Amino acid sequence: MTSETNKTTKPLIIIVALFFIFGFVTWANGTLIPFFKLSFGLSNTQAFFVTFASYIAYFFLALPSSWILKKTGFKNGIIFGLFILGLGSLIFIPAAQARSFPLFLAGIFVQGAALALLQTAANPYLTIIGPIESAAKRISIAGICNKFAGMIVPVVMGSLFLKNAADIEKKIAAATGIEKENILTDVLSRVNTPYIVLAIIFCAFAVLIKYTHLPEVEVEEDIIDETKGEVVKHKSIFQFPHLFLGAFCIFVYVAAEVMAGDIIGVYGKALGIAPDTAKYLTSLTLFSMLIGYVLGIFTIPKYISQQKALRICAILGIILCSLAFLTASSQLSVIFIALLGLSNSLMWPAIFPLGISHLGKFTKTGSAIMIMGIAGGAIWPLIYGYLSDLPSHGGLGVPFHIAFYVAILPCYLYILFFAIKGHKIGVEHKM
Repeated sequence: MTSETNKTTKPLIIIVALFFIFGFVTWANGTLIPFFKLSFGLSNTQAFFVTFASYIAYFFLALPSSWILKKTGFKNGIIFGLFILGLGSLIFIPAAQARSFPLFLAGIFVQGAALALLQTAANPYLTIIGPIESAAKRISIAGICNKFAGMIVPVVMGSLFLKNAADIEKKIAAATGIEKENILTDVLSRVNTPYIVLAIIFCAFAVLIKYTHLPEVEVEEDIIDETKGEVVKHKSIFQFPHLFLGAFCIFVYVAAEVMAGDIIGVYGKALGIAPDTAKYLTSLTLFSMLIGYVLGIFTIPKYISQQKALRICAILGIILCSLAFLTASSQLSVIFIALLGLSNSLMWPAIFPLGISHLGKFTKTGSAIMIMGIAGGAIWPLIYGYLSDLPSHGGLGVPFHIAFYVAILPCYLYILFFAIKGHKIGVEHKM
């Protein structure tokens, strides 16, 4: 028993540390959105290309990541991914010097590509190294580190990038010519030191993993039909409809998570909250998620199943986003959006294991397909940004709270469908 525990604990510590890195890099986008709006004078739609560049990389790189993992194995794939993550961070330096928003987006895309590889390796690792019934518990442990990193990002990065944001906004508006150019150059130079430090940390962690024992995890080649006691032969990944329903569930879940986490600052500013305060709102959402992860560790699967936890979270999401809509005339609306973190917390830990369950030899490919669903975080903010920007373009005009509600409610409705029925479709033996 002790030997088995050690086999699980050591890989778990490494993967949990990786999830901290995932959280720090991903949730830095929440700070970069207002930072780039300040530095480049962007509209909401333009600023949300930050999340688009990050999350769309998952769609294009997840399947190639699966191929890389098949060739290199999990451990070497993780090492390679960390070095690529460091490279993406270093691209920020010439981007700041050139004051080039597209080059910043290129760096964010490279970071997203690295995270696609790392997530494709890390998530099935957490699922497979122990009983599938408690996979949500292990992912919740990793999720605590992920969201803790996300909580400190607005404090660390916000303090560095958005210090005196309101005053700088006024100076930029009043300045012209060379004076304005100097202010913008000075503001953008704030990224240099933080991202050089991050690149060094990522590469150092890659070297550490290189000299740390991290066993390869082999998945079963066959699937057993427990009702008949026979081996089930599958020739194609398309014989698992629950996988693709699960990938779309990840798509809408990540969309909802980004709406509640990255966009809450923009939403808060629309309600009249000062920029120097709004930059910390993402931390409130992530604190709510942290509470949910802790609850998941103690309740799954001892008291409730992964499926039931997912149903509860989906219903809670529907209730909270509706309350945010109904209270949009007051700042209480922001509190309900922050509490969406609680409803979002146990979704990934439940959706991912349900989506890749019973895949046998297709587990790595199935994991990559699930990771592709992260692209939801690329699409949904643009939808919200377009709707909320309509008035400035002479359109019909969509109030920010209606735009938010219209964008996020369908996500929770589909997640509820997957929790009740979708995860069962095509599964040929008892869960």
